Amino acid sequence: MARIELDLAHAYRPNPREDGDYALLPLKMTFEDGGAYALLGPSGCGKTTMLNIMSGLLLPSHGKVLFDGRDVTRLSPQERNIAQVFQFPVIYDTMTVAENLAFPLRNRHVPDAQIRQRVGEIAEMLDLSGQLNRRAAGLAADAKQKISLGRGLVRSDVSAVLFDEPLTVIDPHLKWQLRRKLKQIHHELKLTLIYVTHDQVEALTFADQVVVMTRGKAVQVGPADALFERPQHTFVGHFIGSPGMNFLSAEVRDTSLLLAGRTLPLPHRAALPVGPVKLGIRPEYVAVVAPDAAGAVPARVQQVQDVGTHLMLTAEVLGERVKARLSVESPALVPGDTVWLQLVGGHTCFYVNEELVS
Repeated sequence: MARIELDLAHAYRPNPREDGDYALLPLKMTFEDGGAYALLGPSGCGKTTMLNIMSGLLLPSHGKVLFDGRDVTRLSPQERNIAQVFQFPVIYDTMTVAENLAFPLRNRHVPDAQIRQRVGEIAEMLDLSGQLNRRAAGLAADAKQKISLGRGLVRSDVSAVLFDEPLTVIDPHLKWQLRRKLKQIHHELKLTLIYVTHDQVEALTFADQVVVMTRGKAVQVGPADALFERPQHTFVGHFIGSPGMNFLSAEVRDTSLLLAGRTLPLPHRAALPVGPVKLGIRPEYVAVVAPDAAGAVPARVQQVQDVGTHLMLTAEVLGERVKARLSVESPALVPGDTVWLQLVGGHTCFYVNEELVS
């Protein structure tokens, strides 16, 4: 395993002059030895570019890559001792499952006894033990991808295992099982694992640390609870959660907050700059309260959806949309009703220029 340090930027076009010219804006980032990381973001945000630079498939246009303090920027994936699992299965159809799993070890002249032991361990972890003697050509796409995962994991001496959206071709129910299985494998093998995905459920289930990316920039790195409770950037609040964080325009005036035409007291210990701010609050923390409740803000009901475990309220606050997750036992509401919402409390975040105010 290796500690991977990045100090780089990358542009696919020559002589980049502005942010839009970069696939990866200048960044400094460290992936600790034995950590489980996810690179999360929408298509085109730079996460696969970052992964390919780490693996050695792509040379960064600026900067360097260090493995355990050693400059590997110009070394090949083989020289870096990297295993990479791609979006679609990369296996040998003419070989059996066991032969496919053993192939990376045989290339390194590992003794046969060790190969049999390691292949058996990985096959058991991925529920492939009953298919070891079957030819890969006759297997379904999800089974083939499990073989690809196994080929990436079978070597215990790799610097890191890099996954580029490896569950795209997998059945949804099996996806959930494999995410849990990868988490288990990480705890057992202590490999450095870095996983690229645009699916927040995959990222938050698999990784101990999630790198949220947008437009070539890593805007926050942290565990799932930090991304949910304290998004450092409005993009993180919007991207994490289903639905994402509510954002409303507000204004700080000395010791008060102007929100939806109402003057409210500032939250306890809040140190906010005077002027316009953006208020952010998760639907899970928006409460319907009595009209005379302290800090209550009026809203007009637009829609109420019963999703089984809860009700999802969509309301309008002075032209801005707010979603609230309510109990199924909540009083009945219909479009056009006026409700009073509690939007300011211990879980409320405030943003200036899209960045969280501490």
